[in-house]
Amino acid sequence: MRFRPCIDIHNGKVKQIVGSSLRDEGSSATDNFASELGAEYYADLYRRDGLKGGHVILLNPPGSEYYESTRRQAFAALAAYPGGMQIGGGIRADNAEEYLDAGASHVIVTSYVFKNGTFHRENLEKLVRAAGKEHVVLDLSCRKKEDGYYIVTDRWQKFTDVRLTHGMLDELADSCDEFLVHGVDVEGKSSGMETELVELLAGWEGVPVTYAGGIGSMEDLENFRRVSREKLDFTIGSALDLFGGDIPYEKLAGIR
Repeated sequence: MRFRPCIDIHNGKVKQIVGSSLRDEGSSATDNFASELGAEYYADLYRRDGLKGGHVILLNPPGSEYYESTRRQAFAALAAYPGGMQIGGGIRADNAEEYLDAGASHVIVTSYVFKNGTFHRENLEKLVRAAGKEHVVLDLSCRKKEDGYYIVTDRWQKFTDVRLTHGMLDELADSCDEFLVHGVDVEGKSSGMETELVELLAGWEGVPVTYAGGIGSMEDLENFRRVSREKLDFTIGSALDLFGGDIPYEKLAGIR
């Protein structure tokens, strides 16, 4: 079990948002925290503390008026910690190499692979050819329906027809190095983890999995440790004191 730090960038600023509030229209979201510090500050902090495998996420889509300023922040973070962080948000086969060349260790992909609500294996194959399996992280962030958890895309706004199961994880693991899974309904709310989702992920054996969503206190983290049986890595955003929360960053920096 390792702590994976994060840098989420929205409208050109490092932010923590309520995940379910994100909308492309008007580039709107409910903010928990907006930093006056640049993304490179956080990346350099993670570098100095030896925290590898964190993620930089661009929360504005291409075409947004804020996209270029968000991208500039992301590239500044990669330059501050070459080889130390992963990057996601608008990644495709034709631009993955650009981010890897800029210093990303991995590219994180959802919408390009789960396009228009459906799994597109041909796009995953293109991505693997372009970036190499060892540089690919599949983001399987999901929301719950009555019969299970379903992968959501386009900054978590659209449901796909792909249900998250052990069989699906087995199928996808041959084409990536890791999985990143946000429990979107609790993301940014510090209301406790999606216990059922954590149990599902911890019951699978395969490539590393990082869970994000809802861990809001040290008690929540201890509960996560117990339920996950220390088989999953984790990330904490809004609840971290770096981003206005109560969990001391120093307590997590040693979990690596």
